[in-house]
Amino acid sequence: MSDEIYSNSVFLIDTDKIRPNPYQPRRDFDEARLRDLADSIKQYGVLQPLTVSRIEIEKENGEGLSTEYELIAGERRLRAAKLAGVLQVPAIIRVGDTAMMKLELAIIENLQREDLNVVDRAQAFQRLANEFKFTHNEIAKKMGRSREYVSNTLRILSLPEEMLKALSESRMTEGHTRPLLMLNDHKEQQMVLFKEILYRKVTVREAENLARKIAYERIRNKDLMPDPEITELEGEFQDKLGTRVHIDRKELGGQIKIDFFSTEDLRAILNSIDKNLSEKKSGNSIANYINEKELSEINNATALDKPIDDRTKSEKEEEESKLYDISNFSV
Repeated sequence: MSDEIYSNSVFLIDTDKIRPNPYQPRRDFDEARLRDLADSIKQYGVLQPLTVSRIEIEKENGEGLSTEYELIAGERRLRAAKLAGVLQVPAIIRVGDTAMMKLELAIIENLQREDLNVVDRAQAFQRLANEFKFTHNEIAKKMGRSREYVSNTLRILSLPEEMLKALSESRMTEGHTRPLLMLNDHKEQQMVLFKEILYRKVTVREAENLARKIAYERIRNKDLMPDPEITELEGEFQDKLGTRVHIDRKELGGQIKIDFFSTEDLRAILNSIDKNLSEKKSGNSIANYINEKELSEINNATALDKPIDDRTKSEKEEEESKLYDISNFSV
């Protein structure tokens, strides 16, 4: 049978003779949608033929060749057909395709369906670039997209695995990747923003504003030359509590800000503080470092530090009566 007959005809092929496509860029298939398609196939059959390539394999006993088929496009239909118990599916047999051509066809088929998730798409582009030496511009032409689109899609793969998993599972959108990528050089802040996206359901616009604010604060802090002792203390707090801690030092005193993302996080932080306090009480208390005399001096100093009002009673009454007099206010 000639190549032309194979390329222009539809054949019924046993499902158990069709191998998966090793170049299939898609990894995740929605089980609910597969069951819906399987129900449709039970009722109407497979309406759109699969695309396969023909492979001849020598039999183990060496007596002749056996024919198998490798899937090029239509994996979702094949999975649903097997789920529906269908034994044969219609398929177009292609011949002479190289590994690169099979990958191209699989990517194009999925992209045309517009339901290939962004991580699978990025990984497929990466295979075209790494294994088949396509430039970003060449990939863009084949996909009917811009070079910038391909380059930006590939940048997503620089995110940590945890974020890529959340993106694949639709726990955040492709739009959320841009603000996260803005913080690629600041992994701690990137992870904090990622948790805010997941647990606080931060929108894309809000995430972008937060990323810009973090970037601005870093620039401002560089200009202000942060106190190395405060930076060291922030690090110690973070090690003890397992979350980001920011110390806002003011002229007198300041604030300690502790990040948390759920009630469980909050309880874990509280337990960590309790644990550290318990360790202090069990033989590592302040009394081991300060003797009784020093403690007495500290107490006396604290008492003397209390504000003292040395006005007479009449002076107090006179000044309090004028407290809300309009003449005491200036604009």
